[in-house]
Amino acid sequence: METSAMVSREDILGLLEQVHDPEIPMLSVVDMGIVSDIEIEPEKIHVILTPTFVGCPAIELIRSAVREKLSSLGVPTVEVTVDYTRPWSTNRLSERGRQILAQHGFAPPPRYEGDFEPEILLNAACPYCGSTNTQLRTPFGPALCRAIYYCNDCRQAFEQFKPL
Repeated sequence: METSAMVSREDILGLLEQVHDPEIPMLSVVDMGIVSDIEIEPEKIHVILTPTFVGCPAIELIRSAVREKLSSLGVPTVEVTVDYTRPWSTNRLSERGRQILAQHGFAPPPRYEGDFEPEILLNAACPYCGSTNTQLRTPFGPALCRAIYYCNDCRQAFEQFKPL
């Protein structure tokens, strides 16, 4: 019997839920939306990752962790490639991932349709009280992907992941 015939997409996604982004460890690579495709072939699993941005310093760590986690399935070949031709956007974050961010005090980036309009950065929803009576304090947070806001209602500072 072919090894990969016993492995389903759900099996693979279940294991990938256990691979966390080193820069945002509360989120899995599935919640981050960087798993672009999964191909299951006889004797081979091929996972395609789309990094959050081209210069992502964690992509090789993630790639290695994905390969290591999926090797536990017993499939002879696990191939993990990084695809820079498919642009990642924050719209790819899962609903579960957005909830996890909010639970950890981060405002999830807003979803948007069509072209990104910078105005959506002006009123982030506070992850503590839900208010949109907030101010962008600086578009430069501790990482390139985050901005710092202040909530005028609950008086808490918080970070928001910038929509891309």
